[in-house]
Amino acid sequence: MQAHHLDSIRAKLASRFNKFEDYFIVGSMTLEVCKLSRSNCSRICKDNLYSYPDKGYCAAQNSNYYGYKLHAVCSLSGLFQAVDLSPASVHDIHYLKDIKTQIRDCTLIGNKGYLSTKFQLNLFESCNIRLDTPMRTNQHYYRKQPYLFRKSRKRIETLFSQLCDQFMIRRNYAKSFLGFKTRILSKITALTTIQYINKFIFNRNINNIKISII
Repeated sequence: MQAHHLDSIRAKLASRFNKFEDYFIVGSMTLEVCKLSRSNCSRICKDNLYSYPDKGYCAAQNSNYYGYKLHAVCSLSGLFQAVDLSPASVHDIHYLKDIKTQIRDCTLIGNKGYLSTKFQLNLFESCNIRLDTPMRTNQHYYRKQPYLFRKSRKRIETLFSQLCDQFMIRRNYAKSFLGFKTRILSKITALTTIQYINKFIFNRNINNIKISII
């Protein structure tokens, strides 16, 4: 229940920013539970079968890892609209199934990991979500993704970097999946709270995370 309440608080804070947003960015980052060599004997987060971590591949680091994947949708200004966890082996594109219950009537910007004509059509028809991803150069009717979209995609990578550097989101010593999830959500909620204070109390750049809030 703690994780549920944390996510509810985060969502309410984010709604003050994202109420009228119609452009969002989707992305994912790796969350390692333990080193790959220890994965077979590790008991971390194995309290429930449905939440078992597993082995996955990180294209950005060109390496395999053991744990989970954090999926997220953020606004152009840098506010997390939605977050979710999945085992590491789950492909990014499957998160698009959950997005339909979280946002609608907008443009969603992603990388090539979300390239799928089937999912693009389904999102548009069911929720009026226009999914825009870079095309492969050998595709028919190839066009380059607009520069502003390519630049905007970096916003979610910056957020992930802030979570790693300032909030040490990958340093998680929980033994159960619920504990692991609660710690992840607490750090994301802390980031959103600081952004809220920056905007509505001090009227400054919401992404000045290192600045004192006292």
